[in-house]
Amino acid sequence: MMSQLQLLCLLLSARFTAARKSERGVSSVEWVVITALLVGIAGVVGVVLAGAIEGKANSINLGE
Repeated sequence: MMSQLQLLCLLLSARFTAARKSERGVSSVEWVVITALLVGIAGVVGVVLAGAIEGKANSINLGE
């Protein structure tokens, strides 16, 4: 039986292939790539900020 992740990858691959075949699809693919990069950058910033905030919170708790 196919897992949900494999099914999602298959569906996205099919849509990506179909989108690449049309002129309109090329623009859509560019926007998807740009959006994915921005989401990735936001995720990295979030992890860095969470680590910094947790470190500061721990230092405040230890300072009591």
